[in-house]
Amino acid sequence: MSSASTATAPRAVRPPRKSKLGWNVLGLLVFVVAGFPVYWMLNTAFKPAKDAIDPDPSLLPSSLTLSNFSRALDIADFWGPVGRSLVVSLSVVAIGVVVGLLAALAISRFAFRGRKIVIVGILAVQMIPLVAMIIPVFLLLNDLGQYDKLTGLIITYLTFILPFTVWTLRGFIVNIPKELEEAAMVDGCSRTGAFVRVVFPLLAPGMVATSVYGFIQAWNEYLYALMLLSQKNQTATVWLGNFTTKHGTEYAPMMAGATMMALPIVVLFLLVQRKMAAGLTAGAVKG
Repeated sequence: MSSASTATAPRAVRPPRKSKLGWNVLGLLVFVVAGFPVYWMLNTAFKPAKDAIDPDPSLLPSSLTLSNFSRALDIADFWGPVGRSLVVSLSVVAIGVVVGLLAALAISRFAFRGRKIVIVGILAVQMIPLVAMIIPVFLLLNDLGQYDKLTGLIITYLTFILPFTVWTLRGFIVNIPKELEEAAMVDGCSRTGAFVRVVFPLLAPGMVATSVYGFIQAWNEYLYALMLLSQKNQTATVWLGNFTTKHGTEYAPMMAGATMMALPIVVLFLLVQRKMAAGLTAGAVKG
């Protein structure tokens, strides 16, 4: 046998371990920087109230207590604001996904006059600072009789979340070949049936990603909830303001309340993390 036939194929060159170590260190550093505020919130929530205002705090709590949580529940009504926040957030997500999906489908699949103007308008709306619209929104809701009502707050949140929902879902729909729908229609499906049976299941990751984003935005929003609702209709984010009085701020109970407020977001993310990760990566491929 010739030496050429017996020659072994060249081995793949492995990347140097130093570069991989550098990226791991960078990722760990980002994790520490991003996660430290969460750790400090939990640390303050479980430490005694006197330790929370210590001018020389320690990274590790010397003792743990649940008294801050009971104090947070006693200082003001907790379940009422949380229930209202859930109603607002879930309503915004449900309405936003339905309307956003239909709008994204129209922009992606149908050619009509002014289509590019609509796409540019969707992007332009997202660039407007929310603070700049407080007075116009207040006057408009007051004229419509929706001031100090949850329905008015839901309508307001939809104007902020819908542009992102439409734009994101549009990216998913564009990535789905039209030939799949056409093949289903050739097999006897109507246009609606082809969308429901073929396209809709492929949009599940994108809908989950946009739903989680909309829920987080509506759940954490503070400024409009403060301006458009009275104290009796306040949401969970505004409820945290009860810990700041003329006598000072009760930091430990406030952090306990913030911890309880963060639990729904954490549970939601744990339930849909796989779908959300797939949705974010798939939607970033093509727009």
